[in-house]
Amino acid sequence: MIRVVLPAHLRTLARADGEVTLDVPSPLTVGTVLDALEARYPMLRGTIRDHMTKHRRPFIRFFACEQDFSHGLPDRPLRDAVGTGAEQLLIVGAIASG
Repeated sequence: MIRVVLPAHLRTLARADGEVTLDVPSPLTVGTVLDALEARYPMLRGTIRDHMTKHRRPFIRFFACEQDFSHGLPDRPLRDAVGTGAEQLLIVGAIASG
């Protein structure tokens, strides 16, 4: 089971309490986790990544095992610790100020 932590506004939209657990097929990547997340919570489609291009939305970041996966390719493998549930995939809403 993959453990995913969503920012509060996406948890509210998905009507999810706390972290979300998902079954994700191999290979384990940010892209396959997001595919499984959007399949289980269709209301999240388009909020984390663009509908058509599947590119990450601005101000959304991905972290796992103390690594930033935000700017890498979506098919970059996640570490085994995420696959075993020992570590979470964090989806974070970034904050900007002017």
